[in-house]
Amino acid sequence: MSFTGSSSRRRFLASSLLGVGGAVMARPLWAQEAMSAAGAHGEDCHAAIAGEVKPLAKPRKLSIAWNETSICVAAVPVAKEKGFFARYNIDVDYVNFGGATDQLLEAIATGKADGAPGMALRWLKPLQQGFDVKLVAGLHAGCMYLMVPNDSAIRALADLKGKTVGVTDIGGPDRNFFAIRLKEAGVDPETDVSWRAFPPDLLPLALQRGEVQAISDADPYSRMQRKQSSLRDIDSNMTGAWAHTACCVIGLRGSLVREEPDVARAVTRAILDAGAWVACNPEETGRIFQPFAPKVPAEELAAMIRMQGHHHQALAGSFRDEIVRYAEALKGVGVFRPSLDTTRYAARVTQDLFAS
Repeated sequence: MSFTGSSSRRRFLASSLLGVGGAVMARPLWAQEAMSAAGAHGEDCHAAIAGEVKPLAKPRKLSIAWNETSICVAAVPVAKEKGFFARYNIDVDYVNFGGATDQLLEAIATGKADGAPGMALRWLKPLQQGFDVKLVAGLHAGCMYLMVPNDSAIRALADLKGKTVGVTDIGGPDRNFFAIRLKEAGVDPETDVSWRAFPPDLLPLALQRGEVQAISDADPYSRMQRKQSSLRDIDSNMTGAWAHTACCVIGLRGSLVREEPDVARAVTRAILDAGAWVACNPEETGRIFQPFAPKVPAEELAAMIRMQGHHHQALAGSFRDEIVRYAEALKGVGVFRPSLDTTRYAARVTQDLFAS
């Protein structure tokens, strides 16, 4: 099932979600509102693109940069393993990139890589610098969590007033997102809350020592922290309206989009096809991704996939609207200047590859 129209092309797939230790958890908003349940291997598992994208006439080699530790971009290895790239006559080499966002965007803009998946809230501010990179699609919704110890008195975002939150990066996407959520809850993220950065594996220790009262991160770290340190979520980007907003986006080299739009469409379609397949096949996705996370059992990776928003993809006007929404929210927490024209900004950094 896919929705098409002037304002929305989105995927909604419903499935049961397994929580920590295999316990059944309540379905999040997206699953409650899903139009229908998707079969494990059915025809419903299609990317949210109307119309046909034909395979390229000639084989085309491309380079895709990605962070091998990020389970939320499992669509990238899946696209190669399951033949989605090959379906469109694309041969992809991967570049494992864990450096600064500015360096990644520069690598794409200058042709050292042809594209990459990335977190919207990590990319939007650096894109203001004018990198020749176009955001072409929203790959999936949420994968970030804000957690406290099970015995903590903190039950809601408002309870974080006067507290300290541990993050892995003061400019990271989870810090930006939960600053937005605190603002929505009436808590000033700059004056009412303190933020401290720690390496991911030290966040639970900082929590135990009382150096912070809550921590935020993304999978695979979040699930393992939750399980090993007896934590619970007090918020995530899989609640409310944010559950229907792309968390991870696909960015392509601007010159590729302009000069070879057929190639840009093909590679984007292949990744989105893989993303839709991931949503319907979490167990096999876990097995495919497991070599990149050898310390995490495949069944744990599958559980992470189930908890994330791989049901959601965004294109065209709906995707641009989501970028505007992010930019407006970032203005509210001081990341963007208040005078930024967010509609104009979103139009500059996005590209609709599938306009008829």
